[in-house]
Order: sequence, then structure tokens, then C-alpha cells
Amino acid sequence: MPEKASCPIARAASIVGNRWTLLILRDLSGGSRRFGELQTSLVGISPKTLSDRLKTLERQGVVHRSEHRGAPVRITYELTPKGSGLLPVLESLRTYGESYL
Repeated sequence: MPEKASCPIARAASIVGNRWTLLILRDLSGGSRRFGELQTSLVGISPKTLSDRLKTLERQGVVHRSEHRGAPVRITYELTPKGSGLLPVLESLRTYGESYL
């Protein structure tokens, strides 16, 4: 039996399989968002969980974090090309949810 690491589905699931990830990607699909905007949209997510998920997605190359200088410093998050590549997956899940759930 092949290792999980060689399976494309297993590798993709390691990115999107965590709680909140798909919803963060959904919210970033419309463009860059600030942390507070994401937290407001993701009802029930704790600031620590959101921060942890964003850091993980950034390390995975799915989300890009930008720092905008000023007073106060403004941080925004947006999808990278790798993150945008997941949008058809989100659309398929939306279609499934509308049709069957």
C-alpha cells in the first residue's frame, strides 16, 4: 500500500481537512481581509484558533499575510495562487451542500 504522502488526496486533505480552514478560504475568496473581518464572519472561532489556522495556511503557501505600515499597522490576508487553486473545491462543496444538505 502506498504511503499517504504520495496520495494527492491525502496531501490536499492535510491542508483543507482541519476545522475552519474551508471557511477561512471561503472568506478570502472575495479578496483580502483583515483579521477582525475574518473573526466576525467566522462565528464561533476563537482568536487563537483563527491566528493558528492563518499561520498554518501561510506556512503551507495557501495564504499571504501583508503588513501595511501606518498608525496602527494594518495586517491583511489574501489567497495565494496555490490558495486560489482550491476555489473549485469550495464551489463543488457549495453545490453539494445546496443539492443534498
